[in-house]
Amino acid sequence: MRKTQITIDVELDENHIPELMTWNAADGGVEKEETKAVMISVWDEKTSEALRIDLWTKDMPVDQMKMFMHQIFVSLGSTYQRATGEDDVAAWIEQIAEEFAVKSAIKM
Repeated sequence: MRKTQITIDVELDENHIPELMTWNAADGGVEKEETKAVMISVWDEKTSEALRIDLWTKDMPVDQMKMFMHQIFVSLGSTYQRATGEDDVAAWIEQIAEEFAVKSAIKM
């Protein structure tokens, strides 16, 4: 069995707010790549619930956070389609993503 690792390093300020985040993925050729936001979800089979870690640096611009969220919504539709084969629900999720883009003023 082969193992690989993805790591995220978070530097906090005196108030425990993320100030700098970097991530590493050796198999992908990523080393100490700076990022402004991270969202990680894992499935807890025992409790049948998603556990999440959502972090962003204190200097992440709001407009970039809106774009980040929009792209997550779009990718959720794609992931849902691949996982379930339910094209209609995936299309609905992508429609929600587009509505979000309009309501958040990142698309007209």
